[in-house]
Amino acid sequence: MNALVPRYHAIEQALRARIAELEPHARLPSDAQLCHEFGVSRMTARVAVQRLVQEGLVYRVPGRGTFVAPSGANRTASRILSFSDEMRRKGRTPSSRVLQKRRRPANDAERNRLAVDEVVVLRRVRVADGEPVAVETAVFPAARVAHLLDGDLEGTSLFATLAHAGLVPTAGRASLAAEAANAADARVLGVKRGSPLLVERRLINDQDGAPLEWTESRYVGSRYGLDVDFEVELPAS
Repeated sequence: MNALVPRYHAIEQALRARIAELEPHARLPSDAQLCHEFGVSRMTARVAVQRLVQEGLVYRVPGRGTFVAPSGANRTASRILSFSDEMRRKGRTPSSRVLQKRRRPANDAERNRLAVDEVVVLRRVRVADGEPVAVETAVFPAARVAHLLDGDLEGTSLFATLAHAGLVPTAGRASLAAEAANAADARVLGVKRGSPLLVERRLINDQDGAPLEWTESRYVGSRYGLDVDFEVELPAS
């Protein structure tokens, strides 16, 4: 277990891999079993499982245990999953096709968001079961991640690569917009120009709160969706 990665994250990732191979409603190890297997406290095991509960990957039954949840159709807007994990959760096979990877000086917007003068830009088509789902442009601080982007960027999860290196994508802020596909979108996604896209722009921080990734993901509207959890705010009396 990488000492730089939070221990709950290693357990969470191990459970994700198991969940991908299990049928809905299959029983998962108890907190006590996870403590014994990973050599962690019960609180650490609970944190790992609770994160999966919040994402809808598993559910708990008091007095009985933790079970694999039926696959959901969409990601919850308040949670960020790696594309690979999200597609596996839906029972689909994820992959990527790299369109561009280069190191260059940061522009003004990137300098403001990431607080660096040099960035690495990674542009990929995200694919599920051979079907293009999104075109994604991710920008990273070059000094922190350049050495991590020399490996397999088409068949592995970048989130997992970052986390294993001690750069754990943890929290951030995103905005969503509906936009029409431009000529470049149409070409790489196999849609008509002007087709509706769901565009997500997000800044993700690492476990220490430092900016780690600025990303624009342009999803084909008919191939992707988001679920939204919300609370109703009543008007003041």
